[in-house]
Amino acid sequence: MNDPARIKQVYDIVQIGGGKFLNNIKNSFNGLQFGFGVPEGQVKIAAALHGPANMLNYDDYIWEKYQIGEWLKVTDAASGKAAVKNLFYNSKIGRKQESASQSPDDPSSVYQDTSMQGLQSRGAQFLSCHTALEEQVRVLISHRNLSQSPEDVVKDMLAHILPGVLVVASMVAAIALLQAEGHYTYIMV
Repeated sequence: MNDPARIKQVYDIVQIGGGKFLNNIKNSFNGLQFGFGVPEGQVKIAAALHGPANMLNYDDYIWEKYQIGEWLKVTDAASGKAAVKNLFYNSKIGRKQESASQSPDDPSSVYQDTSMQGLQSRGAQFLSCHTALEEQVRVLISHRNLSQSPEDVVKDMLAHILPGVLVVASMVAAIALLQAEGHYTYIMV
């Protein structure tokens, strides 16, 4: 909240929308750095995922076990079937980031990486809404006719949150605090 970055933005993200919001976050980083000369490290972006988008904060185990892709209509382009893994997390550059091209125009550079992992490496903080998780779990249990209690499924999911993701009690409250006390500008996508 109290990050001293010069530019701070909070993206309010409810719909998965094919992960298009990740490109918006990449464009914020690139536009501020290369278009407006804001130094790297002086931009902080909080990605406030709630609603269906909240499921992007969980790992492949959760996506496969609970068939998240089928439930939320996320299709894996490679197979043409419902995604059984989180398609949005892993960097397309992977471990090669340090040796990757530093040209913002090179499609294989860190500046064109729209993965959650790649954006985290540039300073994006992904937030997960606990309230949304509880609400989603109740719907998921009904949708999939699961026998587990909501508490057990929530506990299972929280044990499989992606590295670096911060769980907040209520996203709508966290967004208000980021704006009022953290001086983050608000963007809804």
